[in-house]
Amino acid sequence: MAAPARRVALVTGGGRGIGREIALALARDGLDVAVGARTREQVEDVAAAARVLGGRALALELDVTDLEGIRRAVARTETALGPVDVLVNNAGIAEAAPFLKTDPDLWDRHLRVNATGPFLLTRAVLAGMLERRWGRVINIASLVGLYGAPYVTAYTASKHALVGLTRALALEVAARGVTVNAICPGYVATDLVWSAARNIEAKTGRSFDEAVASLARINPGGRLIEPAEVAAVALKLVWDDATNGEAIVLDGSAPA
Repeated sequence: MAAPARRVALVTGGGRGIGREIALALARDGLDVAVGARTREQVEDVAAAARVLGGRALALELDVTDLEGIRRAVARTETALGPVDVLVNNAGIAEAAPFLKTDPDLWDRHLRVNATGPFLLTRAVLAGMLERRWGRVINIASLVGLYGAPYVTAYTASKHALVGLTRALALEVAARGVTVNAICPGYVATDLVWSAARNIEAKTGRSFDEAVASLARINPGGRLIEPAEVAAVALKLVWDDATNGEAIVLDGSAPA
C-alpha cells in the first residue's frame, strides 16, 4: 500500500513551551498536526500558526487524564486529518515538595498526568499504527527519569515510569514498523522553569534571574535547554526507522 502523502501527528501539551515547538516543527516539515492541551486559546493559536506553515491543523481541548476525552480527541483527529501516525506525549506537570510533604494527592496527580496519560493515549492509537505497520511514539520524559533529584519525588517517579513504559513497549513492537522512544531533557527554558524560579525567589529571597541561573547550573552543560532543541530531536525520530527504545539525553552539553 502506498504511503500517505502526509503523516498525521498528535501532540499533547501542545499549547506552549516544548509542545508548541514540536507541533510547529512537525508542521514545518510537512506533517498535519493535532494540537492538544487543556487551554483552548493556546492550542487554537498553535494550530493557526501551523496552518500558516502550509499544513492542516486541529486544535483539541484535551485533558490527558480523561479517558473519554482522549477517545473523543483521537476520533476528531482521525475524522479531520486522518489516522494518527505520530504521537508525542508531551503533556506533564512538575511540582516540588519534600518527601514528607508529598501527600497522596500530589503523588497520584503526577502519576496520572505524566505516566498514565501517555499510557492511555498510546493505547488509543497503537493498534492503528501496527495495522498500517508505521508509527512513532515519542515520550517527553526528563533527566530525572533516568537519575533522580531531591524534592521532586513524585515527578521523578512518574518520569521513571514513562521511561520504563518506553523501553518495554519498544521491545514489544520492534520490527513491526513502530518505534517508541523517550527524550530526556534537563531544565528547559519554559514556563515550568520560570514557575520554579519564582518559587525559589519567594522562598529564598534570591532574585528571579539568580534563581533561573541556579536551575541552569543543575544541567550538566550549565545552561538551560531551548525548546527548539527538544523539537529537533523529536523531528529526527519521526524519520528514523532504526532508533527504538532509547532514552535520549539532552543536558545542555552540546551547543544550542
